Amino acid sequence: EVQLVESGGGLVQPGGSLRLSCVASGIAFGTYDMGWVRQAPGKGTEWVSRIKGGGGSPWYVGSVKGRFTISRDNAKNTLYLRMNSLKPEDTAVYYCVLTNSWDGRTPRRQGTQVTVSS
Repeated sequence: EVQLVESGGGLVQPGGSLRLSCVASGIAFGTYDMGWVRQAPGKGTEWVSRIKGGGGSPWYVGSVKGRFTISRDNAKNTLYLRMNSLKPEDTAVYYCVLTNSWDGRTPRRQGTQVTVSS
């Protein structure tokens, strides 16, 4: 059974930074394309970023380009999202997903809450 556990969220002022982590188990992590999605209050869940299994070809939604960096450590079964220059509109619950199997629905787990507010 695949298990994904996100961490690293918190309350940060506008312009601040956070690094999210997602530890995976139950899969051969390095063979899976992975990504981050988020659900802002009152909104649907959207793609934020994706990365290939080998760590190449990062993709970002336009609103985070130049501010967020996705990476992974396959030896540690861990996916990361470095978020800089955070804005209030980045406030959301963030989840990691397996890119090719995400069905577009909000994952049924806690995720990690990011709140950007002064």
